[in-house]
Amino acid sequence: FVFNRETGEPLFPIEERPVPASTLPGEQTSPTQPFPVKPPPFSRHRLTEDELTDISPESRKFIMDKINGARLGSIYAPPSAEGTLQVPGTRGGAEWGGAAVDPRTGILYVNANEVPLLLRMKEIEVEGQEEFLASAGKRIYNVNACSSCHGADLKGNNIFPSLTGLSKRRNENEIAALLKTGKGQMPAFPNISNEDLDALLAFLFEKKDLKNPRFTAVKNSAEREYRFIDDVWNVLFDQNGYPGVKPPWGTLNAIDLNKGEIVWRVTLGMYPELIEKGLPPTGTQNLGGPAVTAGGLVFIGATRDKKFRAFDKDTGAILWEYDLPGGGNATPSVYEVNGRQYVVVAAGGGGRVGSPTSDAYVAFTLKE
Repeated sequence: FVFNRETGEPLFPIEERPVPASTLPGEQTSPTQPFPVKPPPFSRHRLTEDELTDISPESRKFIMDKINGARLGSIYAPPSAEGTLQVPGTRGGAEWGGAAVDPRTGILYVNANEVPLLLRMKEIEVEGQEEFLASAGKRIYNVNACSSCHGADLKGNNIFPSLTGLSKRRNENEIAALLKTGKGQMPAFPNISNEDLDALLAFLFEKKDLKNPRFTAVKNSAEREYRFIDDVWNVLFDQNGYPGVKPPWGTLNAIDLNKGEIVWRVTLGMYPELIEKGLPPTGTQNLGGPAVTAGGLVFIGATRDKKFRAFDKDTGAILWEYDLPGGGNATPSVYEVNGRQYVVVAAGGGGRVGSPTSDAYVAFTLKE
């Protein structure tokens, strides 16, 4: 969406278009959503079976088995009990790194991911009457959507860690503190009651024999309260960790905000092992934004392959690249000292897109 920054008026028309309705009992969704006529989307807004991965027969079969009857829809398709493939998805489209804009040309540069999310909803009881504390903890685990990241079976996935065997790695005080304060991508739950916290810890630390002090006689099923939650936060990857759709999986885009047109789009990132098999560059999942300079360059790290690249801002051609010690999952900063221009990027990696961890900041400048 592009608006006049002083008046708030849209620069291009916005249309209300029909979108799929929710199929969950009791849930009502808007029949329409706003769509800008220009510029066109810079990541997929619709997914068909033909767009599922074909990098190998094994990968395609794995993905077809994984989605198993899920709805292949479009942007704004609501989650469902049978499963919905969400595009762009919470790991797709533009990420938190943001975009860069050249104020002289009105060109916006933004990187994007093509990584759908598979959402399946399940019905759970909100207010249970469990006899054992761990059973109450399991309900609280689900109600607070912990299972969306770590899985109903506590085994996690390729993004969020497993919680099985937690007692061998952490103590209860550490986990209680983490639940109250959060850390990194782990949200805080400051309002969780002491009773619910005790039950949750009993579940996580497998204390199955502890009695629930709040246990009362089981209510009639008609009196119980239920709700739907996300069964698991499942990014659509194949058995080898590659996105479950046809490439490109990561792109860098130049968008003319005056005309509402995409000027160029290039793949961003590569998997060396796929290049060796004869595949063209596919792009990779990327986190971290670009920086554009008056000298005609767009700098960006962000990719799984931990490279830092400079692109020609007019054509999208790669002019230079450098292997960082870890993933450059941050937006670069451009600055000047004593008349010399520098560009610096935090190369922390940390495994968020599969790149190694580092504690380095790396700065570059031209030779004198």
